[in-house]
Amino acid sequence: MSENKEIEQNLEESDPLLENEAVLRRMMKVEAEIKRAEADIKASEKKIQQIKQSNTWKRTGKARKLFSRTRPPHKELTELEKEVISLQDEIHTLSDTLESLKLQQEQFNYNRIWRMVREMKDEGDIVDSLEKMISQKQIEDANYTHVIHSAARLFMKDKEAYRKLVYPKLFEGLKIEDIPEFMVRSGFSEDQIPLEQAASFRASLTMRMREHQLRGTLPEMVLDDKQTAYQFAKNLDVRTPEISVRTYTFDEIPEQSGIAIKPVDGAGARGVYLVYENDDIIDIKQSKEIANWQVLRKDMERDLIAGRVLQDEWFTEELILEDKNTKTPARDIKFYCFYGKVGLILEIVRYPELKYCWWTASGERVATGKYGESLFKGKGVSQDELELAKAISLEIPAPFIRIDFLRSDTGLVFGEFTPKPGNYDEFDTPTDKWLGDYFLDAQGRLTADLLNGKQFLHFKNLTSGGSID
Repeated sequence: MSENKEIEQNLEESDPLLENEAVLRRMMKVEAEIKRAEADIKASEKKIQQIKQSNTWKRTGKARKLFSRTRPPHKELTELEKEVISLQDEIHTLSDTLESLKLQQEQFNYNRIWRMVREMKDEGDIVDSLEKMISQKQIEDANYTHVIHSAARLFMKDKEAYRKLVYPKLFEGLKIEDIPEFMVRSGFSEDQIPLEQAASFRASLTMRMREHQLRGTLPEMVLDDKQTAYQFAKNLDVRTPEISVRTYTFDEIPEQSGIAIKPVDGAGARGVYLVYENDDIIDIKQSKEIANWQVLRKDMERDLIAGRVLQDEWFTEELILEDKNTKTPARDIKFYCFYGKVGLILEIVRYPELKYCWWTASGERVATGKYGESLFKGKGVSQDELELAKAISLEIPAPFIRIDFLRSDTGLVFGEFTPKPGNYDEFDTPTDKWLGDYFLDAQGRLTADLLNGKQFLHFKNLTSGGSID
């Protein structure tokens, strides 16, 4: 008991030790071992008393005394100890083998899962099979959640230091909607337990899109229209490229030089072509050169047939170059903005090779779980460019919007607003939690500004009737 008291005393006297996971783990283990030992001692003492009080024990007292003086040491005990050690070794070996088999099975799943699903679809069984798998997963998820909840309840009234160790780990194993109220309550205690695991950019953005379905529109979705976005940027004195006043079918586009051709409803550079001259054209998405307009129109038609572009509606805009002398296409600079704050910056070079670079607002390169196979060391952004993105986002009454620019030889040129970035679910867990905190903080600051009477005049002037219902 003395070792346990010493550890507990150290925890009480020194705050830094509260964060020392190794000490807390050791203390928990010691306490558990003590409780088991005490229980074993009590059980043994009880058993001894029962034996001593039995008639058999009383009748054989003299015989036992005589036998204890004359019998040799028993070898059975040594043999049993050897057997236990052997079994323990066998268990360790089997555990290692099991882990190896699990890894092989995971690799099998990774390599075969697509083929399995494809076969299910081809055989017409995919709906029934999915229903069974989903039902099984729901049962497993429910059982798993009950286990985590039960573990959390065991520590509800335990030492604060223990809860600070255990609860964050349990948070990691729970979906946001499965976190019980009593664990959330611990975040509001005198010694708060952080709730950062409850934040999620993925969840926040998905809920925002559900809100869009329920409400019919959201402020940021108004800016998803290219023409509206350009007008809003111009009202804020942000440079925009010159664009065509009308849209075209692929065979109607006028044969001009110094233009970029883009689909009205496109993303990820699909269907984007840069026309330097009539015989000098680049397909940005596929990183290839196109000989002339005749070939270009055939490629645009193939974009429609293949589904890379959904509708035969295109517009042209001024060709923005990073270096006119070398005809270097403008790189993309995308700011992940959270109502006046920038969480992430994505820098993209699309030609001749597609490459990505992630930055924080403080100018540090980071990995996010996305595009890991195509990362490069980019140029980053200046403080003035960062402040421009912040200022624009403060004019939009929404907790999040991505603001996309092209980098020209004279600075940033506005590209578009992106309320819902593609594949936002692919961020790794640390990035998802980090951006989730940005989202929640932005919601709070936006609500405070609205309560304090902020008008968002530039945005209201853009919308009919001066408001968004």
